[in-house]
Amino acid sequence: MPSRGQGDGQLSEADLQKLQVLRQRDREVRAHEMAHVAAGGSLVRGGASFTYEVGPDGQRYAMGGEVGIDTSPGRTPVETLAKADQIRAAALAPTDPSGQDRQVAAMATRMAMQARMELATQGNTSVSRNDTSGTTGQPTLAAYTDAVASEQSSGSAIDLFA
Repeated sequence: MPSRGQGDGQLSEADLQKLQVLRQRDREVRAHEMAHVAAGGSLVRGGASFTYEVGPDGQRYAMGGEVGIDTSPGRTPVETLAKADQIRAAALAPTDPSGQDRQVAAMATRMAMQARMELATQGNTSVSRNDTSGTTGQPTLAAYTDAVASEQSSGSAIDLFA
């Protein structure tokens, strides 16, 4: 129940200050999530969702939000690379990325590195077939690829938080 000031129907000074804080946070959260949506494009799943706090005026104000984004690998390494770049751009789109946003960007960077390694491996397939000197470096590449793949969850969606 809102606390009332001297006049009937008026909010107290403390409530007015709280409203100012709530309105500012609401604007920040909505702008943050809309930046994710705009940069995420077709990878965004379901738009932005918000958590709310009811202010002393009875209105709901967004205090936090999230945007679901598809982080599954593409059908090809080239598609995965493009998708990883878009995921990273969406994660870092707000002017003040959250810790979760930075984690998603790092995951997208790993996803892109794996796709680049796959492309490099595909490009070297004909060379390695003709090379009789052995497979120097291949165990390291395979180990790294397995490590990166285990960090990713295929077909997943990640929430980007405000």
